[in-house]
Amino acid sequence: MPTTEHTVTSGRRLAHPSVEEIRLETVLHALADPVRLTIVRELADGHADMACIAFDLPVSKSTTTHHFKVLREAGVIRQHYEGTSRMSRLRETDLEARFPGLLQAVLEAARRSAHAPAPSA
Repeated sequence: MPTTEHTVTSGRRLAHPSVEEIRLETVLHALADPVRLTIVRELADGHADMACIAFDLPVSKSTTTHHFKVLREAGVIRQHYEGTSRMSRLRETDLEARFPGLLQAVLEAARRSAHAPAPSA
């Protein structure tokens, strides 16, 4: 069960695993989904904190919420509330400490894949 670490602005708290609790299998599972990988890429290329509504994802709001929860519980992102907005931040430092080079390798592969020509049939 994840340890609860908090960043509290409005009194609402979200559970996050500590660095020691982040597991490789869970991180890889979270990053294997194309929608979640898009979220991670946008966080890596965007601002330090981004509101969940800032992402243009091809899924419903409830499915988007699920994807952010999977990433948070895996230890890939950290979330906190600012007013009514749930803000997300990539846990780059924590992931680098736990699995050196993993996040950068995944991001680089995802960027290359996004720019690769579609396979011909």
